[in-house]
Amino acid sequence: MKSSVISIGELAGRFGLATHVLRHWEDVGLLDPERDAAGRRRYGRDELVRVAVILRNQAAGMSLEQIRVLLDAEAPERHLVLEAHVADLDRRMAEMQRSREMTMHALRCRAHDVANCPGFRKGVDDLLAGDASTLVAGLAEQSGRAGRGRRVGSR
Repeated sequence: MKSSVISIGELAGRFGLATHVLRHWEDVGLLDPERDAAGRRRYGRDELVRVAVILRNQAAGMSLEQIRVLLDAEAPERHLVLEAHVADLDRRMAEMQRSREMTMHALRCRAHDVANCPGFRKGVDDLLAGDASTLVAGLAEQSGRAGRGRRVGSR
């Protein structure tokens, strides 16, 4: 950083964001930049850290509301929100691990039609047995986040 404070354009450029994203984050209470005498937003080191935290947590699947709670030192529901997020991460990581195992099996499998391979099908045995609860819950959560504009800061 050239100086201790930077403009909205410089901050946006540093993270590959559009300036309207930073303004939106300000509108929803995620950022509170200082203003200079002319009323222009000025961002210091603390705001850079906040933007990095927002982006990292968005990438991990948190909604802007969850991130707002995370960054609010006074939020009484912070632990509940974080515990729910950890549970969601654990569920998604388990699904990704299962998907990875199926993909690795498909790469090694000699079956012409991998979907008919008994080893490959083990990856979907729970769904075939009627236990789609965790998968359906995950899909519903993804759908809910998409409806809330979770990807506002995505590049």
